[in-house]
Amino acid sequence: MSDLQLSLIGLGVVLVGGVFAYNKWQERKHRMLADRVFRGDHPDVLLGRKQAEPPGSDEAAVERLEPGIQPAQGEMGGPMGAAPGSEAPAELQGMQVAAEPPEDLADPAIDCIVRFESAEPIGGPYLWQAQHQAMGKLTRPLTWCGLNERTGTWERLTANGAGDYRRLRAALQLADRRGPLTDSELTVFFNGVQRLADEFLAVADLPVRNDVLARAAEIDRFCAGVDIQIGVNVVASSAPFAGTKLRGLAEAAGMVLREDGMFHADDDNGTTLYTLSNLEAAPFAAEELKSFATHGITLTLDVPRVLGGPRVYDRMIVLAKQFAISLGGTLVDDNRAPLPDSALALIHDKIVEIEQRMAGQGLTAGGTQALRLFS
Repeated sequence: MSDLQLSLIGLGVVLVGGVFAYNKWQERKHRMLADRVFRGDHPDVLLGRKQAEPPGSDEAAVERLEPGIQPAQGEMGGPMGAAPGSEAPAELQGMQVAAEPPEDLADPAIDCIVRFESAEPIGGPYLWQAQHQAMGKLTRPLTWCGLNERTGTWERLTANGAGDYRRLRAALQLADRRGPLTDSELTVFFNGVQRLADEFLAVADLPVRNDVLARAAEIDRFCAGVDIQIGVNVVASSAPFAGTKLRGLAEAAGMVLREDGMFHADDDNGTTLYTLSNLEAAPFAAEELKSFATHGITLTLDVPRVLGGPRVYDRMIVLAKQFAISLGGTLVDDNRAPLPDSALALIHDKIVEIEQRMAGQGLTAGGTQALRLFS
């Protein structure tokens, strides 16, 4: 056997050994990542409690919380909020950062959250495009966010983003006014996330399917019980209301006509407090108001979406009475029965009751969670 043949054989042995060693190193790295993601002590996003508690600990003795829409409890870890025994990237050594995203990105109270982590950085734009292809059929609000290892902050992924991420979260909203998250929607979500994990060599920690669906149904049931809109009507006593006069009164009250064909009364942040709409079928249109006339108008308060509902309701009723006097109309309910002050007071009390029920579940009327759930 020639020296050349012996050299080639030796080189082949070295290359095979190198490939084997590299594969073992990659295997060990991904196993460590999987152990960190699937460890038993990370928070249960459905119950807001740890999955495992040391025997005899104070938290183990606490009675299980009854189901409800409770605010998420933020976690703070060490550098990068890392799991015990895992190392934070060099960029985050010594930095104190949140272990989980803030609630405006991923809210355990109303979102199904999947932990998505990779040993190697994943380009945000590539992941965004891939997740859109994998889960484009989903109509529920879906948010992807990742931990920026340079700044130590969680940030929302967008089509035009430029970050690279190892630690990501996918948050799918559990319920809204269309109803709870369905089994088929959850299947699309879970399959899509797992497909992305396979594509990017990442680990996806999927929550228990039945727990997610039960939580979604529970949230929907509660929301259905407090999802109330209060409407009061002003109907013409004789002649119909002229569009020009309606517009003048509405704009004098600070209301703005929008593309939905209704006048809106907004707070300082531009959030709708209540609306003024036509009692008849036709919406208001700016270009037609000069020749427009109607026999009635409706002022509506969307109770769970408004902060300080009782106060806003009182303000709306004052305006409704002003419209009735100025237009020559009568304040009535949906059955065209007159609304005396005693009936208006009962409605006020009902709004107070609804807000108290929401607060009892950690849900603030007009807050971020409420605006998402009642949309």
